[in-house]
Amino acid sequence: MVLLIIKLKSNLPEEELLKRAKQREPQFKAIPGLLQKYYVRLGKAGEYGGIYVWDSPESLQSYRESDLAKSIPGAYEITEAPNMELMDILFQLRD
Repeated sequence: MVLLIIKLKSNLPEEELLKRAKQREPQFKAIPGLLQKYYVRLGKAGEYGGIYVWDSPESLQSYRESDLAKSIPGAYEITEAPNMELMDILFQLRD
């Protein structure tokens, strides 16, 4: 499994950002290989993130090449390039 953490900055009010995330939720649920996604608020105002758990690097790569992934900057009106961290999951505590 693979873990992807994306951190971004947006000038959208949090209420609007959450509204847009909820509207896009069905599209994310339909992505093959995406086991889980967490929507998070970071420590500073206007900073948010997504934590994705993928079944394989191939599923992640397919997503990264998708129109949905490419639409994130516009959908959330991000103000600069997002910070991305990629990690291999060695094992999980619970099934």
